[in-house]
Parts: sequence; C-alpha cells; structure tokens
Amino acid sequence: METRSQWGTRAGFILAAVGSAVGLGNIWRFPAEAYANGGGAFFIPYLFALLTAGIPILILEFTMGHKYRGSAPLTYKKINKGSEFIGWWQVLVAFVISTYYATIIAWAMSYSVFSFNLNWGADTESFFYGHINIAEAEGQVGSFVPGVLIPLIIVWFIVLGVLFKGVKKGIEIANRIFIPTLVVVFLIIVIRAVTLPGAAQGLEAFFAPDFSSILSADVWVAAYGQIFFSLSIAFAIMVTYSSYLPKKTDITNNAFIVGFGNSSFELLAGIGVFGVLGFMAAQADVAVSDVVTGGVGLAFVVFPEIINTLPGLNGLFGFLFFASLVLAGLSSLISISETYISGLVDKFKISRTKAVVFGGGLAAIISLLYATQGGLYFLDAADYFINQFGVALLGLIEVILIAWVFRKLKELKTHADDISDIRLGSWWTFSLSVITPIVLGYMMFDLFRQNLLRQFDTPTGNYEGYADAFILYGGWFVALGALVIGIVMALTKWKESPDSTEQSETKEVK
Repeated sequence: METRSQWGTRAGFILAAVGSAVGLGNIWRFPAEAYANGGGAFFIPYLFALLTAGIPILILEFTMGHKYRGSAPLTYKKINKGSEFIGWWQVLVAFVISTYYATIIAWAMSYSVFSFNLNWGADTESFFYGHINIAEAEGQVGSFVPGVLIPLIIVWFIVLGVLFKGVKKGIEIANRIFIPTLVVVFLIIVIRAVTLPGAAQGLEAFFAPDFSSILSADVWVAAYGQIFFSLSIAFAIMVTYSSYLPKKTDITNNAFIVGFGNSSFELLAGIGVFGVLGFMAAQADVAVSDVVTGGVGLAFVVFPEIINTLPGLNGLFGFLFFASLVLAGLSSLISISETYISGLVDKFKISRTKAVVFGGGLAAIISLLYATQGGLYFLDAADYFINQFGVALLGLIEVILIAWVFRKLKELKTHADDISDIRLGSWWTFSLSVITPIVLGYMMFDLFRQNLLRQFDTPTGNYEGYADAFILYGGWFVALGALVIGIVMALTKWKESPDSTEQSETKEVK
C-alpha cells in the first residue's frame, strides 16, 4: 500500500502552514480591525486571544492530524464514527471558499498589470465596478467578463499545477518560493510607505492606544474573531497539513512559530497600510479616520487612489502591492484546495491526480460564476454566509465536541507532549474547554442577534438589503448546502476501512 505523503522538511511544513494563514485578510482586514478597536490598545486583547484561542486550536488541529494520520473526514471518523460529517462539513466549507477566493486573486492579478500604466484612472471606484462589469441587480448572471475570466484561468492553472505535483514536490516547493518572496515584497512596500509624507500621521493613528476600549466586550470579541479567521483554523486545513508530518515532529513549537509568524505579518501589513493611508490623508488634508476602510474597497479602490498620488515610482509600488495580494492569495488557495483533495483520496482511494481533476476541476468550473457580470453579488453573499454560518460555527462545534463530548483533550495533550519540547500545561486545556467555547458561543449569539436586528433596519431585512430569493439561494443554500452534502459524503461507504488504513500506514512508517 502507498505510504501517506510527507513534508520533505520541517521548514517546508511551517512555510506551508504560515502560507495558509497569511492571506488576503491579513492585509485588508487586520489594519482596519485594529484601528476600529482601540488602535495600539487592541494588541492587548489580540495577544490574549492568540495565546488562549489561536495557538491552542493550532496545537489541537496539528495534534489531531498528526495522531490520526488523515484528512479532516478521516481524522474525525477515527475519533468517533458519528463525527465524520464534521470533517466533510469543514471540507465543503473550504471548497466553497476556494471557488470565490480564486476570483479575488484574479482581480489582484489584473490590477498588478494595470499598475504599470495606472489604467484605473482618477475615478478608481467606477473603474473597479466597471472592470468586473457588475450587473444591475443581484441574481443576474450576465456574460463572462474577460478581464476577470482570463486571470481566473491562470490562477487555477497555477494552483492545480502545484497540487498535481503533490505535497513534497508541489505544495512545499511553491511555498518555499511564495512566502519568502511575499515577505521581501511587503518589506519593500513598508519601507516605501513609512518614508512617504504624512506616514507618521497614519502610524500614530494605527498605534495610538485607546485603553478605554479594552473594557468593551465587543473589542475582545473582535480580537478573537480576527485571530480565528486569520489562522485558517476550523476548516480542515491545519488538520490536513499536519497529517503529512513525520512521526517525530515538534507539534507545539510548530504551532507557536505559525501563530506568531502570522501575527507578525499582520503587524507588518498594518504598518504598511497605515503608512500609505496617512499619506493619503495628508494629501487630501483630512483626518486619517476619513480615509480608513477595509476589505475589497481598501485593496481595489483606496490603494489605486493612493498610488495615483505617489510622488514617484507609482507603477512599481502598485505592482508590488497587488503582487503581494496574489502571492498571499495563491498560498492560501493551495492549502484550502488541498483539504478536499486529501479527503477524496482518503475516502475513495483514488489517485491524487484523479482527486485534483475532480475536486479542483469542479471548484474551477463553479468559480466561473464569479467571473460573470453578476459575479460580485454572488461572491458577496457566499462569502458572508459561508464564513459567518460555516467557519465560526464549525470552530464552536469542534472545540465542544473534542473537549466536552468526546473528551479527547487529555489523550491529545499526551500525544503532543510526547513529541514536543514545550509541554502543554493547564492553560491549553482551560483555553479549549472554557475560554474558546464561551467566546465563540458569544460570537455566534451576537451574529444571530445582528441578523435578527437587520430585519428591522433594512427594507428587505436581509444582508446588504438583498432580495429574499437571492439571499435564499445565494446565501443560505450555500451555507446549508455545505452541511447537507457533508452529511451525504459521511453516509457514503468508505472504499477501504479507515482502521485498516491506519494500521497499514503505521507499518509503512516503521
């Protein structure tokens, strides 16, 4: 029987895990979150959240994947036969995310080319929506947009090409290139940003602490939310990646390196982003608060506007910024896609090539929807519902099942301690069994509360005021579909018994 794939080196695994964690959200979500929640003071709850949720869950998922030697569905199957659907639910959430995440990378790829001649012109907002040819109303598909379709095909060509090569020769080598290049590129951006006129004003706004804010529960929830969403936890990635680790590996140390590596890049992103926002505010003679934004608008509307007004090397700076988005996106998309490829290989015992063709090919085909004139509406709805009612909910279910239902924390703690230099203390058990469930539980409660209040605040009562029919099939069906299909996959018979697979792999490793 074929031995399970393994990383070539420990550094290869760490770079891949960091590459998965460092994504588009680090660049356009963290700076705005930190600024809106106390500036420099936000780092106190942020660090606390990293140490009581981020790193503990990373250790948990690294240990699960390493101990049970399988994809998320196989790992949950081995933990408890009735919990396999959780693994497939995580995989299906990752599948949905991969379909629209590829499209955002395609936008960044287009903009890296546009940068050289500043093709977006003076009205960057109109250019962005014109570039993706947004439809008149949600639910309309329209025709393909060549400026999105062509780079989208290139994105999938790169990602599927890497995945075809496998773990050691594909994913590991790609991340050895992508992550160091990303760090170097972003360091250049930061150096340029902090030397711009007005940069000091932006950095002061970013780091100035508002200590009164940390008394707010919402700020602490925001800190946990940022850690949770930025570390690629609770949707099968870290379980899958750690299943490729050799028997002797330092799980706990790896988790600390990945956790702090991700946070370090977020801090670097904050410095770069607020350096250029400070410059923009100085140029417009307004307060930094007037130009701060996050998300897609920051990347594709505000940054091009800033690039237009730079005193020199506009095109090069623009190319570097959008190239950094492409690199961060590709490393994350590769890891997201690996979750369902690994699941298909384990469940149906098909070759990796067939799993990439079927799983990756299907994701690529579905992603074509977002390359149409109405693609942005579908992307917005899918992103909101799959993240809020998929990833966050799965994280809550994961820690409750492992800590309270299956009571596996002691067993997993022993496994991690046996092969790690840093031994896990009571902080790890307490964090996963008490702190994380409470925080995630409150997050889910607050999410449902917000959606209930929205019924009275918007004309339709829906997210972004979208029509009922569109929210139903573009949002709720997507989120619930991941769960339903996950249950169906779990009910499908295994090609080979998971228990016999574990025994065969153990013999191979020895």
